[in-house]
Amino acid sequence: MTMKRFHPTTKTHESRRGIAAVEAAVVLPMMLILTLGTIEMGTALRASTIMQSSVREAGRLVSMKWGNIVADGDTPNGKVERDLRNFVTASGLPGDDLVIAIVHADGAKQGQNFDISDSNNDLEMVRIQIGLPYSSISLFPTRYMGSSTVSASLTMRAGLSGGLSQ
Repeated sequence: MTMKRFHPTTKTHESRRGIAAVEAAVVLPMMLILTLGTIEMGTALRASTIMQSSVREAGRLVSMKWGNIVADGDTPNGKVERDLRNFVTASGLPGDDLVIAIVHADGAKQGQNFDISDSNNDLEMVRIQIGLPYSSISLFPTRYMGSSTVSASLTMRAGLSGGLSQ
């Protein structure tokens, strides 16, 4: 009995190249989508972290004696909003696009504007909320997340006698 040896021919190599091209055509778009999605989610996570840090820093002003910090003719609420925008802008995000709300966090006034300088608001719960449209931080034009908002908030007790220095 004689055995036939298998010898690859050029025909086999050519057909294998075609299979490799088809495999690449299927796998490469999926890999590209996964890579770009990972980059995009990283961008959103970075923005969220920056915004949470800025809200935390703004909360420090709400809870401190602001009498010597706020310039004449300015308000603590105005300073908090300006500081939030500046912090976010300095971190590389569009601070001008921020939507900022300083509101009562509980009680009968929940959701209403909170005046930090009002001594009647001493030791009241305050919520500082900021939001940034996802479309303003996205690296790629996207229709799936375009209407979303990246947000951060902090709820705390306003304090120290309305911030007046004594």
